[in-house]
Amino acid sequence: MSTAADPPTEADPERVASALSGAAFVRMYPRPTGDALAAAGVLARALDERGTPFQVRTTRGDAVPDGDGSALAVGWPAPNATGIAPGSRPVSAVAAAIADALGADPDPLVGLAGVVAAGTVSGDGASGGLLEEAERRGVVDRRPGVAVPTADLADGLAHSTLIRTPYSGDAEAAREVCADLGIADSDGDDLDEGDHRRLASAVALDATADATERAVSAVERALRPYATPTGPFATLGGHADVLSALARERPGLGVALALGGDVADAALATWRDHAARVHEALADPTTGRYDGAFVARVEAAPADAPALAAAARLVHDYASPEPVALVVSDDAAAAASDGSSDVTAALGAGVDATTDSDEGDRDDPAGVDRDGEHAAVIGDDRLGEARFAGGDVQAFIGAFREALR
Repeated sequence: MSTAADPPTEADPERVASALSGAAFVRMYPRPTGDALAAAGVLARALDERGTPFQVRTTRGDAVPDGDGSALAVGWPAPNATGIAPGSRPVSAVAAAIADALGADPDPLVGLAGVVAAGTVSGDGASGGLLEEAERRGVVDRRPGVAVPTADLADGLAHSTLIRTPYSGDAEAAREVCADLGIADSDGDDLDEGDHRRLASAVALDATADATERAVSAVERALRPYATPTGPFATLGGHADVLSALARERPGLGVALALGGDVADAALATWRDHAARVHEALADPTTGRYDGAFVARVEAAPADAPALAAAARLVHDYASPEPVALVVSDDAAAAASDGSSDVTAALGAGVDATTDSDEGDRDDPAGVDRDGEHAAVIGDDRLGEARFAGGDVQAFIGAFREALR
C-alpha cells in the first residue's frame, strides 16, 4: 500500500474569516502541536479584539464535540467543523492571514513561534508579513548564537529538542562545554556577539559530527536566533520549543501560553521534564535500517509516550539515513519524514496489525483514553504518533514498513 502524501489542501483565509465573522461564539479545537496552539492563540486574540466570545480546547479526536456556536478545527480537517488543515504553510501563518481578513492585528510573536514549531524558518511559509511586523515593533532582534528559551545557555542546550548533541539531556556536561568556551556562567544576557558565535560554532560541530547530511540543515534552524526581548522566553526558537513541549505534555498550559498568560515558569518546568524524557528515550536505542525507514526501538513507559514525537523528529533530523524515522516502544510510536511518505497513514497500518494480532479493537486500544475523545493515531504526512495495545511490536514495524512501499 502506497502512502505517498497527497498535495496539501490549503484553507482559504477569506472563507474561514467569513465563517468566524458572523459567529456569536467560537469553539476552537487545535491539535496538540506547537504550530496549532500558536494558530489558536492568534485567532483567539483576533476574536477577542472583535469582542467575539471563544473557547479553546485541544483534541485528539476524529471529530469536534457537539456544542453551541461555531466550531473550528485548527491543524486538522474535521468532518463536522470549519477546518484549517496542515498544508504547505504552517497553520499559524494561515491563522495570521485569517486574523488579517477579520480586520485584526495578528500577534507576530505568537504567530512566528508557531511557524518555527512547524519546522519552518521565520519569514518562510507565507510568514514574511509576520516577521516584518515583528521587526517593526521591535519584538525580535536577530543575533548570533543558539535558539534556546532560557538566559542560562547550559540549561537551554541540555534541554533543547531542536538539536541533538552529546550533552543533550545533561546540564552539567553542557555547562562544561560553555566553560571550555570561556562562558563560565553561561548567562546569555551577559555575552557579546563573539561569545555567541563561538557557542554556535561548537554546537554546530557537535550536532553534525558523525551525523547525516540532513543534520546540517536541521542545526542551522537552531542557529542565529531571533532574540525576543519583550517575549516570555529568550529567543523565538526557544519559544517554539517550549510551545511544542507543552502541546504534547500539558496542552491546557500551552493554550494559556498561546493566549498570553503569565505561565512562563510553569512552561519552562514542563519543557525541561519533556526534554529529559525525549533525550532519555534516545540514550540507548536499538536501531535498524531498512529500505526507506530507520527504526529506533526504545525503552519508554506509557507515561513517556508524549515524548516520542520529538524523539522521532530528532532521529529523522540527526540520525536517520533514510527519509522516514520511526521511534517505537512497547505501546507507543511516532514517526517523522521529509513529506515524501505519509507517516501517519503508515502508523495507522501498524496499529491495525498490532491490534489485529491481539484480537483487539482498533477503536478502543489500551493506553488510549476510552471516552471517545482520543484517537489512536494522529498527525500529518511529516509527523505522527500512535498509541496501541502493547501487542506484537515486530508486527507493528513490519506493517509500518509495508505501508511505506
